[in-house]
Amino acid sequence: MKALSRFQTDQEATETIRGLAEGTVDIVIGTHRLITGDVRFKNLGLLIVDEEQRFGVEHKEKLKHLRANVDVLTMSATPIPRTLEMSITGIRDMSVITTPPEERHPVLTYVGGYEEKQVGAAIRRELMRDGQTFFVHNRVETIEKVAAHLRELVPEARVETAHGQMGEHVLERVISAFWQREIDVLVCTTIVETGLDISNANTLVVDRAERLGLSQLHQLRGRVGRGRERAYAYFFYPRETPLTEEAHERLATIAQHADLGSGMQVAMKDLEIRGAGNLLGGEQSGHIADVGFDLYVRLVGEAVAEYRGDQEETVAEVRVDLPVDAHVPHDYVASERLRLEVYRALSEAVDDDKITAVREELKDRYGAPPEEVENLLAIARFRSKARRAGLSEVTLQGNFIRFAQIKLADWQRVRLKRLYPKALVKDAVDSVLVPRPLPSTIGGAPLRGMELLGWVEKVVDDVLAHEPGPAVSPAR
Repeated sequence: MKALSRFQTDQEATETIRGLAEGTVDIVIGTHRLITGDVRFKNLGLLIVDEEQRFGVEHKEKLKHLRANVDVLTMSATPIPRTLEMSITGIRDMSVITTPPEERHPVLTYVGGYEEKQVGAAIRRELMRDGQTFFVHNRVETIEKVAAHLRELVPEARVETAHGQMGEHVLERVISAFWQREIDVLVCTTIVETGLDISNANTLVVDRAERLGLSQLHQLRGRVGRGRERAYAYFFYPRETPLTEEAHERLATIAQHADLGSGMQVAMKDLEIRGAGNLLGGEQSGHIADVGFDLYVRLVGEAVAEYRGDQEETVAEVRVDLPVDAHVPHDYVASERLRLEVYRALSEAVDDDKITAVREELKDRYGAPPEEVENLLAIARFRSKARRAGLSEVTLQGNFIRFAQIKLADWQRVRLKRLYPKALVKDAVDSVLVPRPLPSTIGGAPLRGMELLGWVEKVVDDVLAHEPGPAVSPAR
């Protein structure tokens, strides 16, 4: 096993590179130094990329091209949108570790306008339990000024700075002093985003958090709470400056997803905000607002399945547009996300057994379904029947019910004229228009809601079903 980085001497690096080319080195642990162009592998078989979000697309592609057939394992709490999108659409396999280490607590997260008193109180609370604090200020030009101000705010705290423009030996000395508890508050840039494991540092303060990316915010929060102590993270933005819509989304997401193992939810939201990038190019983010996140992922997934030749048989969509009060009420399922899951489950239920299974699950989780939900289930069952009949659309048009995209056989035409004499067949657009029952034909009471749905279902059974059956006169 050898190491390779830009901090090594020329002799050490040359020895490692020669061992890789000759095959005498089995494992090499390296930084970006591996992709500078002068490194050759005799028989590269496995590439493991840790902290994947720190590597650009071109970096990883260079590593893959070092050998034609190489297995690649990338690890990250917050993968970049392009990598995550390739995983959820099936281009790459994905495994998620959701079990936290023992005795690990979620980081209590606060997002709000900058408050000097709150910063001082957070640092003093950490000092009272002999802990340490990260203060992230991502501007090298003013970092010393911020450190001086913190020294005035909390005189009893030992405050030092760390940033990437410092000499490597000076930076190493500061980080070592922080690790050895000789520093109470480390004012730093995002250089501490990854790679640090200091269990005694359990308070994080991020200044101007609206300027940082969602992945950066989550990675910075991961620098605290790495031991048994409860950790605190404060993400501040200037009170006098209005937030952009995207910055508000990022901060709202980091506040909502503070549980252990929430990195996947954060990365998914980052994918939704930034877009999925270019699968065939180097862009890590892109624009998917025009089609929507869910539809985009579905389209790409279908394209990948088609390319692989393993796509499942698609289920024909059936549009049902009738005046029926069918929805999931807010007082039945309060969460918007859970309501969307109910609608999605019903849209994917293609037969009566699956619809019944959805109803049983709803009853088990939320109690007996109200009338609106029962109506929604009835429409789902009717949609399944219409699909079997070959229909793609059943809609109300004035005083007619339109059954679209269906070609009638001769026996169906005869039965239609017999049972519904005023019905119209439009062969040019493959549709049938059947007059809706008017009040005068049904005793003065107009058909509404589920009564109308029952009548429409009867039309399908009488005429549009593929198998001929006994003709029954329509209700009058």
